[in-house]
Amino acid sequence: MPSDPVKRVASWMAKYNVERVKATLDDLKPQMAERYQAAVADLYAMEMKTKEILNAHGVQTILYIPYLNYSRQLFKLSRQQKISGESMQLAAQVLLDKWKARGCDPAVLAEIRTQVHSIEAP
Repeated sequence: MPSDPVKRVASWMAKYNVERVKATLDDLKPQMAERYQAAVADLYAMEMKTKEILNAHGVQTILYIPYLNYSRQLFKLSRQQKISGESMQLAAQVLLDKWKARGCDPAVLAEIRTQVHSIEAP
């Protein structure tokens, strides 16, 4: 038999204290800001390395977006999903095939994979 709805709402209101949630987030904010700043710095460095490779290959600026998206997906795999080793190599190859099918040059994609992300071909 379900509990009394009034009692459930009262229990929820007691647990959901905005001031307590704010205090917790205020305590965590400095560490969260540090982690965010480090992640953005890493992302920026990765994008700059990718752009250097695109420049070296003479890729038109308007075509940078798909290559940067490919590089960002590799970045996400390695950082957020903690994939490494052979699994990472296979996932990187799947991404390379995906972006190749979308019209990107596979030689440029392979160089981004190896030079920017240090991932060897499977």
